[in-house]
Amino acid sequence: MSESHADLLIIGGGLVGLATAWQIAQQLPGKSIHLIEKEDGPAAHQSGHNSGVLHSGIYYKPGSLKATNCREGKVAMEAFCEEHGIAYEICGKVIVATEERELGALENILKRGQENGVHSELIGSDQLEEIEPHVAGIAAIHVPGAGIADYKHVAHKLVELLKRVGHRVRFGTKVTGLENSPEGARVRTTAGTFTASQVIACAGLYSDRIARRAGVDPGAKIVPFRGEYFEISEERKHLCRHLVYPVPDPSFPFLGVHYTRMIDGSVECGPNAVLAFRREGYTRTSIHLGELAESLMWPGFLRLAAKHWRTGCGEMWRSFSKDAFTRSLQKLIPEIRKEDLVATPAGVRAQALKRDGSMVDDFLVLENDWGIHVCNAPSPAATSSLNIGKIIAERITPRFA
Repeated sequence: MSESHADLLIIGGGLVGLATAWQIAQQLPGKSIHLIEKEDGPAAHQSGHNSGVLHSGIYYKPGSLKATNCREGKVAMEAFCEEHGIAYEICGKVIVATEERELGALENILKRGQENGVHSELIGSDQLEEIEPHVAGIAAIHVPGAGIADYKHVAHKLVELLKRVGHRVRFGTKVTGLENSPEGARVRTTAGTFTASQVIACAGLYSDRIARRAGVDPGAKIVPFRGEYFEISEERKHLCRHLVYPVPDPSFPFLGVHYTRMIDGSVECGPNAVLAFRREGYTRTSIHLGELAESLMWPGFLRLAAKHWRTGCGEMWRSFSKDAFTRSLQKLIPEIRKEDLVATPAGVRAQALKRDGSMVDDFLVLENDWGIHVCNAPSPAATSSLNIGKIIAERITPRFA
């Protein structure tokens, strides 16, 4: 097979990989960049299956990469959408407490948001009714700066911009080997061999495997969790005006079933969080026995399951029972009915799990002499992608000095 050389090779055509390529292209205009992606187009997995939310950064630990990247990334994403005519909307969000026992957690979220510089305020049930007339709650946090964006359009625009300035973006190119070489790195793929002075891997659901092939131990394994969604029927989508979230369980690393206005005007609700039976397992019948065994045998997953088995069982039950899913939605909007809900495509979250069962909650970026590996980029990675790319660009630039 043919061999191709570039100054920099980027593995992964999701938002983080594409944004990184674009930021580096601007900082190092004289260097050649090749980006490879195993699917037939960009944003084929997490980037194209997310909720489309422009996150504000209210939930994240102050000072964390999540918090700083989300705030700065949101500003950058809004500016990018404005510049290139990509649809986005600042529609606002409410995080709703429906029970007294949730008020303490709600106040903690508000405190985090204020420490992160997020404009937010605690509101009562009367103000909540003005914003979301059909939502039931005793108190809420209003985050007027949260929004939604067309991330698929963002991904396609980044591909267009990279090609326009002479860089190569190649789809249908799956990595089969990765090793050190006199040139820096040699990457074997289904479309030939690529060599590069430096490699940046933004491989999402396979980020841990790519890192280990390069001799980098992320200290965790990717365990895939499928999130299933429903769309509210056209005649009932008026029940949700903006973004409506519950108070999340502080011990469980997911935000809970919520309602999301989409950029096309539809309203989706979900997701639940269940173990996917393969890393790209978007349906219950999508199974890869080797990948499933890898998840089930990982000590970190076994410890997580033992700790959260009650919550996990509830998530599984909602996966199989539309009635149960509907009841969870009715906590926020009591008027919602089972017949209002139409199933939509699921997403899969790449969750990095440590051996001790703890989740890698922040972005995880590791390095070796000839590359940088994004080993964990959970939500709000889409919102943050342009700023993540900027940070990686700042790290890689000195290597070409």
